[in-house]
This record gives sequence, structure tokens and C-alpha cells, in this order.
Amino acid sequence: MTAARQERKSRIILILAAAIGAGIGLAATPTGAAISERVVFNRFTGLAIDGFDPVAYFVDAEPKIGRPELEFQFYGAAWRFRNEGNRAAFVADPEVYMPRFGGHDPIAAARGVATPGHPKLWFIAEKRLYFFYSEEARSAFVADPGRAIEAAERHWPEVLRTLAP
Repeated sequence: MTAARQERKSRIILILAAAIGAGIGLAATPTGAAISERVVFNRFTGLAIDGFDPVAYFVDAEPKIGRPELEFQFYGAAWRFRNEGNRAAFVADPEVYMPRFGGHDPIAAARGVATPGHPKLWFIAEKRLYFFYSEEARSAFVADPGRAIEAAERHWPEVLRTLAP
């Protein structure tokens, strides 16, 4: 599949996911767990977070690659999981396990810039998963997560406007 076709397909999936989410109440998510975040994914493979299992960060406390046969299409991307339990947990409550700010670095977001984070540079704060562009950004976040999250949330609406729909 060409990159352009994959991109069109991803947009259609995104629109369908939003419509379904509105119909079943996913749009009413807890504070800090917005489903409206644009998710960082590889536009050539369609994989969210480079194929890492988002639930593994919480249950294994480390990044683990998911399996292709345990894939779930959500929010315009393919999410992979290590086992059926992790897949079921994500399907039941994706906003809990999706990286905050769609996988964009919160330190960059606080500066008003959309910078995709790397799945191997991560941290869990306030029961949410965060990815970072660099080890320096991760260290700055870890030094004061509350302050970093507050600053990123303040600038996130303007960052979203810079991202392609």
C-alpha cells in the first residue's frame, strides 16, 4: 500500500473511531485522558508507538514489543500487544494506556512544539504514560512532573492546531 493510500486509510479510521467514540461515550474521558489527541504513529507501517505494547509499560514496567497477530486498530493506528490480556485491557479502556499527548514529548509541548517522543524514553506520572524526544527532556520532566504536565496541558491546544488532521 502506498504511503498516500495508507494516510487516507488512517484518516478514515480516525474519523470512524471519533464517530464511534462519540456514540458510545468515549468522548467523555477523565481529565488528562483526552481521546482527541492525535497519536504518533509510523505513517509507513501504521504502527502506534513503533509496535510497542502500551499496556506493558504499566504491567511489566518496561517497553515490550507487541505481536502482529495481537493487533488492534484504534484512533487511526495499529496497536500491538504481547498477550491477549494486555490487548483486552487496552480495548476496554484505551485512554488509560495510550501515551499522553498522543506520544508527543510533553517538554516540547510545553514550549508549543509538536515533537514525537521515543517509546524507549518513557515515564509514568499521575497514572499516565509519557514519551520523550531526548534523555534531557525526560530528566527535566522527572524533576517536576506536575509542573511539566501543567505547562504541556496549557500549550497542548495550540500544538494540536499545528498537527495535520
